[in-house]
Amino acid sequence: MLGRLLGNASQRVPSLLKRVSLIMKPKVIFVLGGPGAGKGTQCSKIVEAYNYTHLSAGDLLREERGRAGSEYGQLIDTYIKEGKIVPVEITISLLRKAMEETMTKDETKSCFLIDGFPRNEDNLQGWNRVMDGKADVKFVLFFDCSNEVCINRCLERGKSSGRTDDNRESLQKRIQTYLQSTRPIIEQYEKHGKVRTVDASRSVDEVFAEVKAILDKEA
Repeated sequence: MLGRLLGNASQRVPSLLKRVSLIMKPKVIFVLGGPGAGKGTQCSKIVEAYNYTHLSAGDLLREERGRAGSEYGQLIDTYIKEGKIVPVEITISLLRKAMEETMTKDETKSCFLIDGFPRNEDNLQGWNRVMDGKADVKFVLFFDCSNEVCINRCLERGKSSGRTDDNRESLQKRIQTYLQSTRPIIEQYEKHGKVRTVDASRSVDEVFAEVKAILDKEA
């Protein structure tokens, strides 16, 4: 069953790419950092100040998990509850669909913040395999924050977010997954001079001031 689902996802991606190739090539900033580092909050502030569209890989997966009739819902639910990374074919399929829909509705919306992706080597290889020449990755915006601060923020968020993975047990697994799988990806981009690091342990406004300085410089 897993093989069939992944096959279906990978088959859809080329058709999306064919249609989106008729539109302007998307400009992408990957937004990475540990759970609770403030990626979503900062992306919201960037969207308010700049002509970017925020796409959260995690939010797209959670929406798909809860969508009635979704063929991926149960599979995604299992991966998220166990703190594991969802197969790249599904994630890229959802990202591509979201970018295509955005650019089709508004041709000026060609700049994207992709939050929480690529999370591991498989994600990176999948992106390079499918998106090579189809999107312009500008750089990685890395929100650097200690594990303890991240955990405390998520526990506080969990009091009102309703997210099933905002509990200490799931958070410990997510932190380990991040350290083992995502940090090496950040280091790979860093070797190519494509990482912009922000100290995310500070207040929201202090962090955004640094983010704004980075984006203004890169514009």
